[in-house]
Amino acid sequence: MKDQSNNRGIFKGYIVHITVVAALGGLLFGYDTAVIAGAIGYLEEKFALSPALVGWAASSAIWGCILGAAVAGYISDRYGRKTILITAGVFFFVSALGSALAVDLTTFVLARFVGGIGVGAASMLSPLYISEVSPAASRGRLVSVYQLAIVFGINIIYIINYLITISGSNAWNVEYGWRYMLGSEVVPSILFFALLFTVPESPRWLMKKGREQKAGEILRRINGEQADLIQEEIRNTLDVETGKWSDLLGKGLRLALVVGVVLALFSQITGINAVIYFAPEIFKSIGFAVESAFYQTIFIGLINTAFTFVALWLIDRIGRRKLLLWGVSGMVFCLCAIGICFHFEITKGPWLILFVLGFIACFASSLGPIPWVILSEIFPTKIRGIAMSLCTFMLWIGVIFITQFTPLMLDELGGAYTFWIFMINALILLLFTWKFIPETKGKSLEQIEKDWIKTR
Repeated sequence: MKDQSNNRGIFKGYIVHITVVAALGGLLFGYDTAVIAGAIGYLEEKFALSPALVGWAASSAIWGCILGAAVAGYISDRYGRKTILITAGVFFFVSALGSALAVDLTTFVLARFVGGIGVGAASMLSPLYISEVSPAASRGRLVSVYQLAIVFGINIIYIINYLITISGSNAWNVEYGWRYMLGSEVVPSILFFALLFTVPESPRWLMKKGREQKAGEILRRINGEQADLIQEEIRNTLDVETGKWSDLLGKGLRLALVVGVVLALFSQITGINAVIYFAPEIFKSIGFAVESAFYQTIFIGLINTAFTFVALWLIDRIGRRKLLLWGVSGMVFCLCAIGICFHFEITKGPWLILFVLGFIACFASSLGPIPWVILSEIFPTKIRGIAMSLCTFMLWIGVIFITQFTPLMLDELGGAYTFWIFMINALILLLFTWKFIPETKGKSLEQIEKDWIKTR
């Protein structure tokens, strides 16, 4: 009994190590996409950018994300999850160094675009990889660590940006400060790259490539005495998979594709990035001084972090579907209330900020982590990479949509109708979840695939 307990501790420690290393891809995701918030003002002054060029500089990484998400799945199916994650680490490093040393806008945009490719690749490969190495009983919690890492990355760079900003005058920040902000990403990118050499390749990918002995060794380290049964289940599933795109349009898996695309897209167009990106303007509108907007943004980050821990605690206890239903219901309520506050100009008391924080809490405990979990679970092994690429591609399309159109909607429609549009999107997602999204808690990836084919 003692030896079994010790073995379980070894297995647990091994999978935690793998998960933390892979989740560093999420930390770099959050770090890279949020660093521009502190640097863009100084960059605008340094290169005398017009409003249109400011938008181009800020969004250049996102266009790279779209490319990275689009190609990473196919390439990882061919060359391995771990190999492409290592490549993404190189892209992060090159981007951090290149953007920090940029001598003009073109150099900066190219460097940020390269980093975006790394972000896009990591945004679909890190949760996919964690899912493929995780035991079924703890897969939801372990994949949710990826979302937690994204939140940590955002919070870390907000603090670093602030510390750099107060280290010198405005002139110093215009000349050097933004370079330190962007260059600081060199440190986590090197850490990510180095630590990836300490984790194994995905055993399911190895099985797909016929390397069964190596896959079995990894599965035994992760799953102990259940490894042989899991390996046999993977083998039987691979035997009936064709690995073609057309499989996703067949019975059962067609619905899996629809679920993946809807979850990915609606995780963005329900308004989370509108709140994150434009929180300072929201807080200024309810009476906070400009200089305090940064602190309020950090407070939003803390709420985001705290309730991501709530998701980690609940996702393998009550399940993905129930948690998503409750969380999105809360988002609908808060978005409706935010719109009412703007419509009736209830902006001076505590209500608007409370509903904003409530929206963040509901998102962080449900729609933040759950799409990454479900997306990494619902597709067959041979096409999981390219299917997740498609879904993650749609996620980044949603990011582009929100980034480009939220300022326009706020200007043309006002805060009330903008947030009511987000509320309608959240309501659509709520109804879709109730009707179409199944529970996947505690099931192996192979059993989930069989359930799609059997019941749809």
